[in-house]
Amino acid sequence: MSHMPLRTPALGCLLVLLIASAPAACTSILVSAGASDDGATMITYSCDGEFHPHLEAEPAADFEAGDSLEIQDWSGNVRGKIAQVPHTYAVVHLMNEYQLAIGESTFDGRKELQNPQGLLHYWDLMWLALKRAKTAREAIEVITGLVQEYGYRSTGESFSIADPREVWILEMIGPGEGGEGAIWVARRVPDGYVACHANKARIGEFPLDDPDNCLYSTNVISFAVDSGYYDPSSGEPFLFSEAYCPTTPENRRYCDTRVWSILKRLAPSSDLSPDYHRGVEGSGPYPLWVKPDGKVSLGEVFALMRDHYEGTPYDMTVGVDAGPYGCPNRWRPIGWSVDSVGYAWERPISTQQTGFSMVSQSRSWLPDAVGGVFWYGLDDTYTTCYMPLYCCVDSLPGSYTEGSLQEFSWDSAWWVFNLVANYACLKYSFMAPEILAVQQELESNFIDLQPSVDRTALDLRKEDPDLMRRYLTDYSISRAEMVMSRWQDLAGHLITKYNDGYVKDEDGRPQDKGYPEPWLREVLRARPGRYDLETKEDSTGEWQLVD
Repeated sequence: MSHMPLRTPALGCLLVLLIASAPAACTSILVSAGASDDGATMITYSCDGEFHPHLEAEPAADFEAGDSLEIQDWSGNVRGKIAQVPHTYAVVHLMNEYQLAIGESTFDGRKELQNPQGLLHYWDLMWLALKRAKTAREAIEVITGLVQEYGYRSTGESFSIADPREVWILEMIGPGEGGEGAIWVARRVPDGYVACHANKARIGEFPLDDPDNCLYSTNVISFAVDSGYYDPSSGEPFLFSEAYCPTTPENRRYCDTRVWSILKRLAPSSDLSPDYHRGVEGSGPYPLWVKPDGKVSLGEVFALMRDHYEGTPYDMTVGVDAGPYGCPNRWRPIGWSVDSVGYAWERPISTQQTGFSMVSQSRSWLPDAVGGVFWYGLDDTYTTCYMPLYCCVDSLPGSYTEGSLQEFSWDSAWWVFNLVANYACLKYSFMAPEILAVQQELESNFIDLQPSVDRTALDLRKEDPDLMRRYLTDYSISRAEMVMSRWQDLAGHLITKYNDGYVKDEDGRPQDKGYPEPWLREVLRARPGRYDLETKEDSTGEWQLVD
């Protein structure tokens, strides 16, 4: 078992490992305390992009008056400095010691509003908020205060922010080159409701006189008016989403389909129509949040992150495009053309391009060290295994902290998960159930054991808080490395059993499995006569296969 102690890397370097290439392709679900089955708040984040993530953390620290913090780019070059605060909090990836968690999805919006003179990118703001805030409201204050003082450098961004009692969506966009601060609005998800966002601004109309549930920049409407994004004389209400991230056929298909699937699965009784994400004229956007038909469990949130539109008309596991074995993956680019006509694959919540994903769990009735759990998964959400990291851990599992995209390594957890996911594409309908069986066994055990782990931690806390922390650290690391070991074994098993197109039986004998009949019918329909066993004599008197 490899324990990696927490260290204090430079902010820019750490965020390279967390967010990597800043992919504009993420999905986030927000569950309020009243909507979950146990009273926990939860948010999710899938960081989708072609990169090798490293699990990172940073301990709490104290600083002298007048200290500053360097803000670096991804190459380690210093872009500028900001004033340091006297004390910063401990952070494990995207959750801090007070159970505060943050996720995001990029919506770009009006790209002319990106300000290259701004100092802070969205990933800087996420990390700084975790280091400086105890609650979701404080995080909003930290983020918006920093951009006002130092400038905002990114395009449009939706942040998911959760503490043990509240869940908020903060949406932000820049003021354009040379501008000051940012334009933003934040809304609290009502207790008992669930929200989501997926690379498109989601906050439409919002109240101007409800500071308990809605916060916004003073220029949020006036800037849109001055820029020609909104005309007050139109009689239409001001919608942040339409002013700063106008709807297009592309972002409806790419983003709103994911939103529709999440909300529809959580609240089937809402009977949300697919018309909007299919671009049907006259259809309206989906609600910012819904009240789920039943209380939402942690396992159900895991399942939502694994969605390929199964059971809907857009199911990516069926049809000729899924291949003979029902593989839901579609290789990039998503948009393509044939005979000068443009087309696009569906963009699911679960995608092979995911670097890492997380589900945060913040529980108000427990001490912070026990209540905050960061469920972490690597690579494709469908074939990953979420393992628990308590927010008080003081070291990390080594196999999750190392590796490079440029070189395969059996010692890198990401590479092992990636190998299993990619190999499954060869015979997906055969291998995926085997992967899911191991996944469900492990995740179910983790969830079932959680009450006992919590109780043991609480008992140890009465004796010695340091002993409690050691116990939760050892538990978290041992579970993570056990998952890594099981996935190494799984990779070897799949490579051995599914070799050269055969499927080995229980005795290790290779068996012909061929192709499913529906797919064979599609082949025969596409190439009539090509595979007939009968032959015909051509005009030269020679025999040939029918084609």
